[in-house]
Amino acid sequence: MEAIRPLARILLRDRAYASIRDAIVVGEIEPGAVVRDGELAERLGLSRAPVREAFARLVDEGLLESKPQSYTRVTQVVAADVRDAAAVVGAMHELVTRVAVPRLFAADIETMRAANERFAAAVTAGDVDEALRADDQLHDVLVRVSGNRAAAATTARYTPLIRRLERRRFGEGGNCRSAGLHDRLIAACAAGDVDEAVRVTAEIWRGLAELADSD
Repeated sequence: MEAIRPLARILLRDRAYASIRDAIVVGEIEPGAVVRDGELAERLGLSRAPVREAFARLVDEGLLESKPQSYTRVTQVVAADVRDAAAVVGAMHELVTRVAVPRLFAADIETMRAANERFAAAVTAGDVDEALRADDQLHDVLVRVSGNRAAAATTARYTPLIRRLERRRFGEGGNCRSAGLHDRLIAACAAGDVDEAVRVTAEIWRGLAELADSD
């Protein structure tokens, strides 16, 4: 029984973190909004403890800012922060792409193709949620196959900062990452061309850094 209690606590903390993070990323909790542990704990059906732990993690990751004994609130979307995050996440994706491409199976390539088909359809339909979900699924194939847990953790930590700006741009009539770039990436992966796959990956993430510069 002793081994079960810590696991349950971790799961509650992670549940609170994921729920609050997603609400911030999609704009349900807007930039500048003050968040209170008691209110969110009640909405999530949790005690305050896991919510407070989630707050601490979100402050560390740049989605919340806190002044002791005063407030905890959602950060603004700051171009410099997004640009820095895109540089880090892009570097991680280049790393995992270099490692993963020689290890890919035909089924992995088909998973990437199917994800890109969903991505393109979602962009055409104006469905930002599905577009970003499909984009994640496509790139996650390379992250998974690389087996690099440190790169996966770093990517998961900083991607939400980028997603907030992507969502806003999409809502303003902009576009998500090009399905054509994805096609080039998939073709390079299918051909086992590591250098080309890394070049396309760099181009994808360079575009996101430029998106931040134009904010």
